[in-house]
Parts: sequence; C-alpha cells; structure tokens
Amino acid sequence: MTFEPLQWIFAVLGAFMLGVSKSGITGLSILSVALFTHVFPSSKQASGIVLPLLIFGDIVAVLSYRRHTQWRYLWKLFPFTATGVVLGYFALGWVSDRHARLMIGAIIISLAVLSYWRRYRAAQPNADAQPGHHSWVFAAAVGVVAGFITLVANAAGPLMAIYLVAMRLPKMEYVGTAAVFFMCLNLFKVPFMVNLGLINLHSFGFNLLLAPAVVSGAFVGRWLVVRINQALFEKMVLTLSAIAGVLLL
Repeated sequence: MTFEPLQWIFAVLGAFMLGVSKSGITGLSILSVALFTHVFPSSKQASGIVLPLLIFGDIVAVLSYRRHTQWRYLWKLFPFTATGVVLGYFALGWVSDRHARLMIGAIIISLAVLSYWRRYRAAQPNADAQPGHHSWVFAAAVGVVAGFITLVANAAGPLMAIYLVAMRLPKMEYVGTAAVFFMCLNLFKVPFMVNLGLINLHSFGFNLLLAPAVVSGAFVGRWLVVRINQALFEKMVLTLSAIAGVLLL
C-alpha cells in the first residue's frame, strides 16, 4: 500500500494507541479507529485493517491479565454479542459509512450519560442498588449492540468499557475480563470479515508492518494501568468513551 507520510503517521499512531487501549485504557480504542478513518477512504475498509491489529493487542493483553478474568460476565454477555455480530454481518452491505458513524457515536454518548447517571444514583444515601447487579435485559442489550457495532466499525470498546464499569469490577479484574472477552470476540469476527473481502493477504501484510507499534503500545498501557487508582481509572475510561462518541458524530 502506498501512503503519504501523514497517512503513515496516522496509521502508526493509531496502531500504538490501539495497543495502549488493549492494556486497560479502553477508551483509546475508538480514537485509534478514528485515526484509521483518515488513512482509508472507507470506514468499512478501515474496519478490516484494524481487526488483525486488535488481535495482536489481544494476545499481549490476555497473556498479561488472564488470571484476573471474571468468567461469569463473559458467559452472560458473549451469546448476545455473537448475535449482534451476525446482525452486523448482514447489515454491513446496506449501512453507509456516514450512517454507521452517526449511529455508533449516538449510542456511545447515550450509554456514557447513562453510566454517569447510574454512578450518581449509586452515590446517593438512599440508593438501594447493589454494585455490579444488573439484569439480563441490560446484558442482552449491551451485548447485541456491541456485537453489531464491532463488526461495522470495530467500535465496541467504549460500549464494553461502560458495561464493565457499571459492573463495578476492580481495575485489574476489569482489564482481565475485557482482555479475554475481546480476544474471543475478535477471533469470532474473522471469518465474517474474510467473507466480506475486508481481510485478505494484501491487507494482512500491512498489518504485519504495524504490529510492532501495537505491541509497543500494549506494553506502555500495561505500565500505565498499574499506576492509576480505581476512581481515576473509571473516570478516564468513561470520559474517553464520551469523547470518542462525539468524534464519531
């Protein structure tokens, strides 16, 4: 692939930020997606390029944090997310790039506002909700929407961040659970993306060129996440997610 120098800068920076996001600073993933939309004219094409890079980051994250995984959240969420991926596969042919960005941005901002509202309500003296207790309806809604938007634009990171923060997981359990979940989800998406022609040998060669930036970012993110306290961590994740939604709009 032939790019201008500025496009290469965006691509390398996007790959690096993607790696950082895989080690716990989840909101950065959507910012990396936004950078790749400046490298490729189509967000669908960018989605096919980004997926293998996500998997490179997933490998580092799972090796680093797998012992902190809370499997009960994965079993509850993944069937619904897989359903969303299938729906996204059938929808990708008729959803335009513009409509996909607007839809995803609106969903992310709405859920960020909802999450802040939940945190405000939980902090009230008369709050009776138990931290981490949410219905199957909530898990199903998040799972289906996350599966749909992850296939359309690899933009499920902020949505899943909002869900896991709502579960009130400790920081390391949050990171470990997210790492395994996204590894399973991204591997599940590969056959669909290959069938759509968005991943091929030519695009994978480009992925290999950017792999060192992803791995470097993953190690930087690992260094950062152990040095951030829980309250700041949650605020950072939610704020970055909201900013990412605004950027998509």
